[in-house]
Amino acid sequence: MGSTVVQAVLQESDLELVALVDPKLSGIEYSHALGIAGTGLIVSGDLSELLRSGTEVAIDFTDAASAYQNLMFCAENGISAVVGTTGLSTLQLEELNERFLASGVGCIVAANFAIGAILMMKFAEMAAPFFHSVEVVEMHHDTKVDAPSGTALTTARRIGRAKVASGGAFEPDPTQKFVVEGARGASVDGVGIHSLRIRGAIAHQEVVMGTTGQSLTIRHDSYDRSSFMPGVIIATRGVASVKGLTIGVDDLIEGMFNSMSTGEAK
Repeated sequence: MGSTVVQAVLQESDLELVALVDPKLSGIEYSHALGIAGTGLIVSGDLSELLRSGTEVAIDFTDAASAYQNLMFCAENGISAVVGTTGLSTLQLEELNERFLASGVGCIVAANFAIGAILMMKFAEMAAPFFHSVEVVEMHHDTKVDAPSGTALTTARRIGRAKVASGGAFEPDPTQKFVVEGARGASVDGVGIHSLRIRGAIAHQEVVMGTTGQSLTIRHDSYDRSSFMPGVIIATRGVASVKGLTIGVDDLIEGMFNSMSTGEAK
């Protein structure tokens, strides 16, 4: 993901790549390491490189433990952040929100930056009040260490909230006998979740909803990590308008849609 972000930023004329931080690649000239011409940057193993280089927005795709420390550093030093790392606890997110608010800059944390995935979650949320049962099936590559995915968790929680807000509830799982424990997967806010880990996959999810006489399946597939980059770039440009911590890029994308509908966007 880091390499893909670098390439995406380099392609945008209004963005400038000023620093690369990765303890595992410290001291390596990045373009030589990955065959990407034009960076001219040496990878640093120290977050202080963000200050030395005058970084305005840091983009983090690491792991939960590293991301928390990285974001605390950004908040303390007035650097905005865009984060694709999942697994941060509610307590950590609350603390980060306080720190970013105090610093006067923003942080956007998103489980998924693919525009199609964001729309999938929105469509599922809209449909939830009209269906009696729902399950989420997510499939990722076989090196992903967490399950379920952050996207699946976010989807289930949004669906669950939408159902409750409509005054309804999903029908309880009718299963009474488990021939093999765990066969029905997990449950989050009344929404079933099933995780697949398949070699060759990238990131795929479908939401299957059912009611009397009909079903609705909403599916999204990312076949390449480049699918996440439009959302990352939108967040990188838009984070300046955020104060404190915001979950997801829905508001930024909705703002773009509204601008398009009124003819303001080109």
